[in-house]
Amino acid sequence: MAGGPLPSRRLVLPAFAAMMLCGCGSATQDSPTEYWRDLRIHVETRSYSAVPGMRELLVFVNRGGELPAWDCRIDLRTSDADSWKQAIEDGRVGVYRRAAQVDREHSVLQIRIRAEGSETVLRIPLIQKSAPPAAGAAAAAS
Repeated sequence: MAGGPLPSRRLVLPAFAAMMLCGCGSATQDSPTEYWRDLRIHVETRSYSAVPGMRELLVFVNRGGELPAWDCRIDLRTSDADSWKQAIEDGRVGVYRRAAQVDREHSVLQIRIRAEGSETVLRIPLIQKSAPPAAGAAAAAS
């Protein structure tokens, strides 16, 4: 009976387990939304487990709140002592990516945005947020 339910279960369970394990190790941190001119800027950082201390930085830029701003130049650094590094725009969708070394206690992400002949620098703290206590732990404490 080739193609029955048993072979599909053999494939689904390992795939599901792999997805769950991948999700456990990737800590994502969101920044508050920032605004400059008609641009809305949001940053997500993700752990980059291949190298300790490295984070994947994703800068989402929208024009007028909804349209992807894929025509900007975005440069990043995590310290005044670092040189600027250009973030790579990801397929005209307004997402700019770069991996960078992040000191979890002191780093401030600096985002230099160049758009339509103007530029600015935004500063966003990259401090590790402590996880909120689990619902069961809060109930047990009271």
